[in-house]
This record gives sequence, structure tokens and C-alpha cells, in this order.
Amino acid sequence: MLLRTAALAVLFAALAALVTFVVDPLQFYHKPFGFRPFFSSEQRYQNPGLALHYDYDTIIVGTSMTENFLPSEVGRALGGHALKLSIRGSTADEQYKIAKLAIGTGKVKQVLWGLDYFALKNGDQEAAGPFPDYLYDDNRWNDYRYLLNYSVYGPFIKEIAKTLTGSGTQSLETLYNWNGSVRFGKAAVLKDYRDAQQEETYFGLNEEPLEVIRRNFETRVLSLVKAHPEVRFTFYYPPYSVLREAVWAQTNETRYRNQLDMAAWMFRQFDALPNARVYDFRTAGEWTYDLGLYKDISHHSQAVNSAIAAAIGKDDPRFRMTAANAQSFSGELAEQVRTLALTPEGDPVSASVAVVAGSDAGEGLAANAAAPGEDAFTRRIVPGDGELLVPAKEAAAALGATLDWNQAAKTLVVARGGKRVALTIGSSSASVDGRPAELPYPARLVGGGTQVPIVRLAELLGLGVRTERPNAWSVRYVVEAGGAK
Repeated sequence: MLLRTAALAVLFAALAALVTFVVDPLQFYHKPFGFRPFFSSEQRYQNPGLALHYDYDTIIVGTSMTENFLPSEVGRALGGHALKLSIRGSTADEQYKIAKLAIGTGKVKQVLWGLDYFALKNGDQEAAGPFPDYLYDDNRWNDYRYLLNYSVYGPFIKEIAKTLTGSGTQSLETLYNWNGSVRFGKAAVLKDYRDAQQEETYFGLNEEPLEVIRRNFETRVLSLVKAHPEVRFTFYYPPYSVLREAVWAQTNETRYRNQLDMAAWMFRQFDALPNARVYDFRTAGEWTYDLGLYKDISHHSQAVNSAIAAAIGKDDPRFRMTAANAQSFSGELAEQVRTLALTPEGDPVSASVAVVAGSDAGEGLAANAAAPGEDAFTRRIVPGDGELLVPAKEAAAALGATLDWNQAAKTLVVARGGKRVALTIGSSSASVDGRPAELPYPARLVGGGTQVPIVRLAELLGLGVRTERPNAWSVRYVVEAGGAK
């Protein structure tokens, strides 16, 4: 009886395996026989079958930042036939495995790889959870994990039901694409920004050393480029919203600084290889300051993916990293984060002040400026058009002025070159040498500190101010000595 039971069990298992082999829900062994293909949204399980049995010469690899690419657009831009093999929330190790599997088929001529810093972190490698390595290796003996796995039918049946009810259609062009199933917009992004500032406060307590990040990069990314000189690798750094970068800078400075350092360092490793090129889109302000293009502080719409593909296709020099400009991208990103401010409507802008000492500025302005030319304000608020609120002490130092505080009257007195400007907290009225003056926006208490309108303050102190707008997302106030201009 035991032998019969064992034999029946083996027979049942063999039949189940045969059914799975024939139906092959993940198309791991072959394309469907006699019916249109249905694809699972479980990317770690679906991607091996796509890589093994579909036609392509270009693959798209990366996290959810790459899911909204349209393969047809990428193919046209790069001059090939593209297949998307994205894995949301993936680690560099997982990306390495799917890229290696695809390259091993001999079909790959090009790789478009969205390279996120967080994918290189050890913690993220562990948090990713179980990975079906048996679908990615050459050992057929461990395929029983697929052949006897009834759970692979769940997504398969779900996709069949969607098709039959007309609630969803599938194609390789839109596979994994979530652009049409989410809402983009400023309100959602600002909410995520506020939440992230609180929720990510402790994320930096156990940040990996930069050496660990570099080792993961070398073993899981760079090694593949070196091993396949016949394949052209195009890497790009994704454009998170500027608010995403600001939250990292605020809550996890180590991670933020590591990211800035790694961007140029990784480029240098790639630059030594003739089959690799790198593009940096982190400072593309026309996207990163436009919150309408994002569903949260990180994830952008398909329109941005399309623009990225087009920029890479024409080798746009604005984004192409070279030995001459590699470091400047991180420098520009750091400047964008440093000068970030939100308008009353919640729109991010880069707002800065440049203090320029004219011929009659006197020694005070040049000597006391916070930095040569550019400001170093630790906080900035845009109360409305044409003004910037900054910390009072820092404003006085930047303008070469002295600052006194009358606690009883809640009044600030800023003096420079014989002029004395008095500002009362919360009041739009001021005085200059005892004569009344108006402020478009009053000084205010914010977070325990006093913020003053530096543009109007500079004018009341006899300094000229002109406004420059280098681009649509930046405003720069240039303060000069010698009177209003």
C-alpha cells in the first residue's frame, strides 16, 4: 500500500509537472501553444521567460523608475528592438541576474539601465525578500520549484479573467506600465513630502559605509559591463523630484552625501570602458520641479520616461556625463537642494541671493557676506512674488549690517552705513531712520527663528536689487551697493 501510495504521488506530481510544462504560465520553457500570451505582473518570476523566448536586441533594466518606458520608443531612440525587464523595488543583485540571463541568450546588443543609488545598499538587498534563483540558473534539476508550484497559476488566471471581461488588455509594450493607473499631481506629492519628512527621520541611523556601496556596484554592475565588451551599456541616473532629494538631505545626510559622491565615482569607473556611457537627469529642473509629473516625491510619469529616451537617443550634451562635467552634476544638485523653497501655492523653486560689492559698498558688505557672491541661508521661504524670507541674523551678515533685537517691542533694528531699519514681527510697516516705510511681506517667527524679507530690507538699507530668472524654476536676487536699480 505504501508503495502504491508513493507511486500515485509520483504519478500525480509528474502529471502536475507535465501540465505546468505544457501550459507554462510564465512562459519559462516556451511561448503559448495555440493561444495568445498572458503575462504575470510578478516581474521577478515573469522576466526570465520573456528574456528566454521573445525577440529583442535591447533590454531595459532597473527599478520602478523604468517601468513606464515604452519599449517602442526606446527601440527607436537607441536604434534597436527593446524589451522591458524592469523589477520594481529591485536590488542591483536582482538587476544583475536578469541582465546576465538576457545577455546569455546572445540576443542583447544594448542595455538601458536605470541606476538608483538605493539598489546598491546592503539593507535593500536583504529587504527585497525571496528571489527565484532557480528561474535564472542553468540547473534544470531545481525547476521542480516551478513545475510543482500551483501559485504560478494565480496571476495567470487573473490575467485571463481580465481579458475575458474586457477590464484589461496586455502587451509587451505596456507590460508593467502603471502610468494610467495612478494619479499624478502637486497635492499628492506635497502630502508625500510632509509624510516623508516625519517617517524617514531615523532612516540614516544604519547607513552603509561608502565602501560597501562601491563593492556592490563593482560586483553587481561593473563586472557585467567588463564581462561583455560586445554589448553597449547605457546607464542613467533617474530624475527624482527635487523634494525627494531635499528629504534625503534633511533626514539622512550620509545617504545624501554618498549619493552625490557615488554619481561621479561610478561615472569614472564606466568612463574607463569603451562600451559604457552615462547620463545624469537628476538636475533636469523642467521635470524635477514640476510636481504635476509625479505621483509622489520619487516616481514620475511616462512622459518623463519618453523624454529620457529621446534625450539619450540624440545624445543630448546637457545630460551626457563626460570627464569634464561629471562632478558638476552633483554640484548642481546640491545647489538645487540648498536653495529649495516652496511658494505659497506649494510649487518648488530655487531661490538664491547673490551679494555683489560695488565700488562704493564699503568694507562691511564684502567682509560680512556669508559667502563670496552666493548666500548661505539655512532656511528660505517664498512668501510671494519678488521676495524671499531668510533668517534675520544671516540676512544682516550677508548685507554687512548689524542687528539688534528689542524683546519688549518685538522689533528688529538692522543698521548699515548710517541707515537704521526697524521691523516689527508680523507688521507690514517699518521705519527707516524714523521715517515710515512699507513692507510687502512682514518679518515673521518661523520654527523659533525670525525670518525677514531680504529683498525689501536690502532696498531700505540703500542697496540696489535686481531680479534674475536663469530658468523657469529659479529666481536669483542680486544685491548691489550704490542705491536702488
